[in-house]
Order: sequence, then C-alpha cells, then structure tokens
Amino acid sequence: MHVAPVGGTAVQDHVALAEIELCGELIIAASAAQERLSLESIDEVLKVAEERDSARR
Repeated sequence: MHVAPVGGTAVQDHVALAEIELCGELIIAASAAQERLSLESIDEVLKVAEERDSARR
C-alpha cells in the first residue's frame, strides 16, 4: 500500500480543478435563477459557444 507523504508535496490535477470551477459556475447560476436553467443557459455558463468558435480557428 502506498501512502501519500506528509508535507508540502501538493499534487494538482488541472483538469479536475477546471471541472470543479465549471461546476461552481453552474451552481451559482442555478441558485440565482428563478426557474430551471435551459440548455442554452447552461451552454452560456459553460462558455460552450466560445469553445466551438475557438476550435474552428
């Protein structure tokens, strides 16, 4: 069994951190909304259209 060392050796998973940030943005948007978020609203929060546009270039 491998146990993580105690001390200052922090491991950062940048993909996981980005996913956590996106989840946080969705939670904030959902809590501010008066009703359920539409698929378009979710795409806007997640900046899906911006990703599509940059992928086309």
